[in-house]
Amino acid sequence: MYSAASKVYELFQPHLAAYGMPDTAIIIAAYAVPCVAVISIISVIAGMLTYAERKISADIQNRVGPNRVGPYGLLQFPVDGIKLLLKEDIIPDAVDKKLFKLAPYLVFSSTVLASMVIPFGGSFIVADLNIGLIFIIVVSSLLVVGFLMSGWASNNKWALLGGIRSAAQIISYEIPTALSLLTVILITGTFSLQEIVRAQGPWPWQWFMFYNPFTIVAFFIFFISSLAEMNRTPFDFPEAESELVSGYNVEYSGMRFALFFAAEFASIFITASLATAVFLGGGNIGMHPYESPLGWQLVMVLVFFAKTFVLCLVTIWVRWTLPRLRIDQMMAMCWKYFIPLSFACLVMTAAWMLVFDGNGMFWRMAQR
Repeated sequence: MYSAASKVYELFQPHLAAYGMPDTAIIIAAYAVPCVAVISIISVIAGMLTYAERKISADIQNRVGPNRVGPYGLLQFPVDGIKLLLKEDIIPDAVDKKLFKLAPYLVFSSTVLASMVIPFGGSFIVADLNIGLIFIIVVSSLLVVGFLMSGWASNNKWALLGGIRSAAQIISYEIPTALSLLTVILITGTFSLQEIVRAQGPWPWQWFMFYNPFTIVAFFIFFISSLAEMNRTPFDFPEAESELVSGYNVEYSGMRFALFFAAEFASIFITASLATAVFLGGGNIGMHPYESPLGWQLVMVLVFFAKTFVLCLVTIWVRWTLPRLRIDQMMAMCWKYFIPLSFACLVMTAAWMLVFDGNGMFWRMAQR
């Protein structure tokens, strides 16, 4: 398993040990440095996506959007963050205070944890776990707990309805999301995201999205299901301002209120990153991610972020283009169409490998 922490440890351990720092403290610092770096980057990207959403929505609605704070309004999102930090944190008397305070941190933490195994290009990955995809699916499930906890703890009927809707929606759409990812796992035989990226090539026809007709369908199922898991329009039922005022976060204010939205926009980036790594070749430019020179690794990072931001912009564009579905339509789409389709893609991909792919796992098993 590759770990950025081990590289930091190897780099700084001789110098810090010479000053008498205990080895345990060096190990803790080595793990803290890449984690803090990734959390900081994800937070800045989430803020930039809030700016992008406001600008794109303004363009779609023939408005100007943020244009006062900084050039082209680029400093609007840090100013909004500072404003929310300074706002009064109001906690209603009737809430369950412990759960109420914990919920937004749990939601944000689940998003940040998923970023720890994303290969951003080259050796820029916190930990290349051999169970990376399983790790992401597991930690993303904490979102359900956080949303349901915030709805229950708020002691508000609108918040509770939003939390219940979120739990039903996310749990339902996790199934087609996981099944669509399984099509790629079936092809590669690994859960490591870095190995999945390496198994692809730099050209579009070498990406897993175009491996066969069924992986194309799996990609779109994954992308649409991810919109539902992120509570994005046309699946924004847990918030649904016209129905639930603001849903699960209606009683929150100040920085806790901001954490929910930071988690939402960070989820947009993480989901787009996952789709890029699994289906679109990641930052692969035909070179080894760990052994290539640093300059080429930075090129891999740029390629990865270019693909990811295109998907982020599509996610934002969808929100301001499509109307919200009815909740029964949303659930029917999952259970009647997406789950059978994703399972069919998995089965047909296995059949494709058996018939057409001489290097496929099923083909090798058949030769034994």
